[in-house]
Amino acid sequence: MSRLRYNNNVAARSESSEVIKSIALRLFAERGVDGVTVREIAATAGQKNHGAVGYYFGTKEALVREIVADGARIIDERRNTLLDRIDADGGPRSVREIVDVIIFPSLEPFNDNGDDCYMRFTVMLNMTHRDLFVSAVGNLWNRGYQRCLSHLRRLMPPMSAAKKNQRLMFLGSYIAMMLAMRQTALSDTTRAHSTWPSEATLRHLAHTASAIIEAPEEDDGAMPTALGVTG
Repeated sequence: MSRLRYNNNVAARSESSEVIKSIALRLFAERGVDGVTVREIAATAGQKNHGAVGYYFGTKEALVREIVADGARIIDERRNTLLDRIDADGGPRSVREIVDVIIFPSLEPFNDNGDDCYMRFTVMLNMTHRDLFVSAVGNLWNRGYQRCLSHLRRLMPPMSAAKKNQRLMFLGSYIAMMLAMRQTALSDTTRAHSTWPSEATLRHLAHTASAIIEAPEEDDGAMPTALGVTG
């Protein structure tokens, strides 16, 4: 009987911690990490004990790290699975193949029936606490993304290594921001959305993101004087 009670307690604790993470993810996505207190998280999660975050995770930073790592692990596993298939088929043969691998595994990592907040959360965290985000992901859950970048470097038009790195930075920022904007729009259930739910919109995002990588190198020159800017 004591063993059964122990197992039930463990299950209850696990369920409670998952609810806290889900609630915290949504609140962090909406208001940022600094805009939410641990008491608010506990209360919104239905926890009578306002110290529940400390009980399950220790600190708010530890909670943030666990949420980041949970999503990053799922996305990384999806990407590596797709990349392994592409490699086994002798690819990749195009930039678009790899851009699709970056975009589509990022959608709804927690299979939460459309209440998808992870990209909103990570974009905001990157802007306000980048060191925390980078250390939470680390090298463990970033292998798939790095494999994508290696393929894109090879598939790019000829240009310097520095400019290739710039292209990859532009690409990552563009995709992350657009997916975050998509999630923000879809979170508004008070009205219908004609653009963002469409898979065609995601395909168009992938098409335009591919153009960032595929565009030929531009000759260096002065800034446009028509805008009142000189080089």
